[in-house]
Amino acid sequence: MIKVLVIDDEMFVRKGIVMETDWDALGCVVVAEASNGQEGIEAVHKYMPELIISDIRMPKMDGIAMLHQLREEGSAVEVIFLTAYSEFSYAREALKLLAFDYLLKPFEDGELEEAVLKVKKRIESKNGTSDPADQILPQISADKSSKSGYIQEALAYIAEHYGDSHMSVGVIAESLGLSEGHLSHLFKKETDYTVMSYITRYRMRAAIKLLENCRYKVYEVAEMVGYKDITYFSSTFKKIVGVSPSEYQCR
Repeated sequence: MIKVLVIDDEMFVRKGIVMETDWDALGCVVVAEASNGQEGIEAVHKYMPELIISDIRMPKMDGIAMLHQLREEGSAVEVIFLTAYSEFSYAREALKLLAFDYLLKPFEDGELEEAVLKVKKRIESKNGTSDPADQILPQISADKSSKSGYIQEALAYIAEHYGDSHMSVGVIAESLGLSEGHLSHLFKKETDYTVMSYITRYRMRAAIKLLENCRYKVYEVAEMVGYKDITYFSSTFKKIVGVSPSEYQCR
């Protein structure tokens, strides 16, 4: 998981970014928040984030000054700047300091997520690593703008109910007011997965994150992701991930 720091002096804007973005689907976790550049620098020293999402215009210390100090300290943290000001000078200064991207507020739906996914790839490339969960299920749910309304609703339903062992194509289709055949056709066309294949991989992706937590036993993880039969869960996990749940947890 990519560690993210969110900085904005407007509390509602900052909380909106933190609470309304599906960080889990992006393979990220917000480790801290800050209201200005000074607090941001302190948070960087304490939490060592790999990505900062920051406003530019802030009291005490603005985003440009913050990044300038971090670069002088030798920090290579990636930064996406957000600002309501469209003057080219801000973008030019941000780019000089090797900011990854520059988004004007209010940004469009999916614009921040798209920028985060791009910078995530660069971070993983630098580290020579990638999130195992992303290898199991690409970030389909994060790329919402290219999906029809029905498929967006289906993806949201799966994300909310994947722990229900009774979830099926029929259950999802009924919740959307579609026939099973129509849903299956749309889902395969827009995601390249069958509905049940996607559900299985979504559950395995969730299981990976729970196993990495180390707080849960394998049978508890199985139940949490919708499997009553631990043997079937374990065989499915090994088939997709390549190792058994217990082997993965002990790595």
